[in-house]
This record gives sequence, C-alpha cells and structure tokens, in this order.
Amino acid sequence: MFKALLVEKNEEGKTSASVTEVSEDQLPEGDVTVAVEYSTVNYKDGLCIGPGGGLVRNYPHVPGIDFAGTVESSDDDRYKPGDKVVLTGWRVGENRWGGYAEKARVKADMLVPLPDGLTTRAAMAVGTAGLTAMLAIMALEKQGIKDGPVLVTGAAGGVGSVATAILAKLGHEVAAVTGRPDQADYLKSLGASQIVAREELTEVTRKPLEAEVWGGCVDAVAGAMLGRVLKQMKYGSSVAAIGLAGGAAIDGALITPFILRGVNLLGIDSVMQPFENRQAAWQRVASDLPMDVLEAMIQPATLGDLPQLGSDILKGQVKGRVVVDVTA
Repeated sequence: MFKALLVEKNEEGKTSASVTEVSEDQLPEGDVTVAVEYSTVNYKDGLCIGPGGGLVRNYPHVPGIDFAGTVESSDDDRYKPGDKVVLTGWRVGENRWGGYAEKARVKADMLVPLPDGLTTRAAMAVGTAGLTAMLAIMALEKQGIKDGPVLVTGAAGGVGSVATAILAKLGHEVAAVTGRPDQADYLKSLGASQIVAREELTEVTRKPLEAEVWGGCVDAVAGAMLGRVLKQMKYGSSVAAIGLAGGAAIDGALITPFILRGVNLLGIDSVMQPFENRQAAWQRVASDLPMDVLEAMIQPATLGDLPQLGSDILKGQVKGRVVVDVTA
C-alpha cells in the first residue's frame, strides 16, 4: 500500500479529493514503476482536483501531470532500478493516473532520464510549466529573436517565471507582464528589467498595427492580450503561444501583423513532444536555468495541501512553482 491523492466521484456526480492508501495492483499497466519523489501543481491539476473534473475520464483518479523520482522496477532495457527519471505530458494525471502518489507505473517511452545537474526536486521546480517555457524559448531561437525586449505574459505564473529567468540568463532584456503590482519585486528578482501592467495590453484598439516594440514574446495568456501583443511585434519577430488562460477568442480580423510584418505565431504543446525534443529541452534547462533563481520560485507543499492549492491555482493565486513532496 502507498499514499495517493485520490479523486472520487459519487452517484450524484460530485467529486472529492483526499489523501488515502491505495494498492499497487490499482496502478495502470506499464513497463516501468517509479517511486515518485516530487510533483507540481499546474492549472490542469486544479481542474482535475476541482468539483468539475472535466479533464478526468475515469474515477477513482490520481491527478498530477508530471513527476520525478527513482525507477523501482522496469521491463524495459532503457531504465534500470535506481535510475532517476522525469515525466511530463502524455496526458498523465488527466486520463491516466499521475504524480500525486508515492508510486506511478507508465510506459517507458513517457520517461526521460534526469539530466546531470538536476535533482528530482529541481526537476519538479521546473516541471511541465518550465519545460514548456524552455520549448517556447527554443522555438523563438530557431526563428531568431530580434533586438529589443522579449515580452513574457503571465510572467508570475509557472511558465512565465521560468521563461523570464532563462531569457534573462541568456542575456535578453525581459519585459514581464503581470496584473498584480505586488509581484514586481519577485519578477525583477528573476531577471526582468521591465514590468508591464496587464491593463496596458488588454485595452482594445482599432489600429491594425502599432509601434514595433517587442523582439520576441512568450505568451502564456492568449485572449485579448495576444491580439494586442501581435500588433506590437517587430518585423520578422515571433510569438511562442502557450495555453489559453485568457480565453481562446482574439480579434478575428487580426491578420495584418502576419502579412505586413512577417510575424510568426508559434504554437507550443508540451504534451506529445518527441523524446528527442524533450531530452534536448531538459538538457537546456539544466544548463541555462540559474539554480539560485529556481530555488527562489519554489513554494513547498505536501499531498495534504493539494485540494486547497488546486482551488488557488484556478483563481490565479499561485506564484512561481509549487513543488509537492510526495513522500512527506
């Protein structure tokens, strides 16, 4: 038996989450069993834990869309007991039991060996959000980041925090967008050189184009803000767009930046990235993310904290990276 945060649904369709004991024979089929050490809290985790449960297909369910730990047993030659591994994506924690348990069983293809220089705790301080930020930065680099500030929207969140820190270490001037003035000092500690109030980028304008300001953008918000940002991008620059926290709707007539300024809109999805991409991104995280800054992002938590944290993240009240010590 081992501990897990189990989400269950009653006959009336209501869900509840609690820490309980489950048996190993309840784990899904897979090649590798991992002793989970750390996981994180992401927006999707909040949706899985909450009363709606819209992302969960089968109950009872263990959320947690990523985890890091030690291989306990393996039927695949690529992994041996004692190996340190990390998992992100593959709909783990949504339609398959995830990281909020002391054990997980997955297919070997889902795992990536933990890079040298990263502990399991540090890997989950990065987590799915941080890996997505790295994939976004790599996509921007492939297109070429132009001179001028690189904009990061939703900068105090998981993706935004890591993106800000990495971009700053790489020598870029980072403009961090936030709707909370009290986060300015935190964002500056990550390396942001400019703080942009969210209101400056959510006001609707009728202009098809505005002054060229941003040399690149990591956008974790979408919605009306993305529409405004696209109008301000420099010629030939790129926006790496992640998620739809601000909604899916943008100005349907917004085509001018793409035609007249050659702006690239790059969609970043970390869920089904090929192994090579995930491995390369984790290696870049290990080399390019300053560990002292990463430590400053961490909010420690335990399994028992998760029901409240799931609610908090849906309300936009979580700053930085929540690292869940599954063994505590």
